[in-house]
Amino acid sequence: MRHSFFGLRLCGTLVLFLLLLPHPAEAQMRPIPGPVREAFSRARIPLLKNRALAEDFSLPLLNGGARSLDELKGKVVFLNFWATWCPPCRAEMPSMETLYRRLGEKGLEFLAVDIQEKQKPVEAFIKERGLTFPVALDESGWISGIYGIRSIPSTFIIDRDGSIIAVAVGGRKWDSPEVIAAFEALLNNAG
Repeated sequence: MRHSFFGLRLCGTLVLFLLLLPHPAEAQMRPIPGPVREAFSRARIPLLKNRALAEDFSLPLLNGGARSLDELKGKVVFLNFWATWCPPCRAEMPSMETLYRRLGEKGLEFLAVDIQEKQKPVEAFIKERGLTFPVALDESGWISGIYGIRSIPSTFIIDRDGSIIAVAVGGRKWDSPEVIAAFEALLNNAG
């Protein structure tokens, strides 16, 4: 059992490494505009030096149906990996809700992927906190493995080209004026 866990962990690390390598189609991707770079710098969200195309997946949504990442192409996506038992995840959820309510109607798509938990405890957690952003269930942990998640919360910011432009590991205050300004800049300059 331990040997297979090591293999899964090694596989996740390799996948994350491959995700962060420049993609052959990168030359066709638009450069990140200067105002977006400056806004993300002020928000202390480091942009990746080499963007990578986000790996598609499809997961069941907590409220029914399913969501695939390909469905969100052409949109700016806030992809968050979390779990109900994780204190930093729990702490950042209210600020994520504020960001979602503030910019969801302006085109910021959210997908919060719960890792390896059953539906009922996740439903109770979401309902108790009055969270309204879309939540997907990765009960097997397969998708978090593909994304190389080693620490939660982990958030991937994906631009309209379907490229991961930033990865934030650890809890954050997603509703600060600087963070909101960074996402507004990305939404306004992403084509």
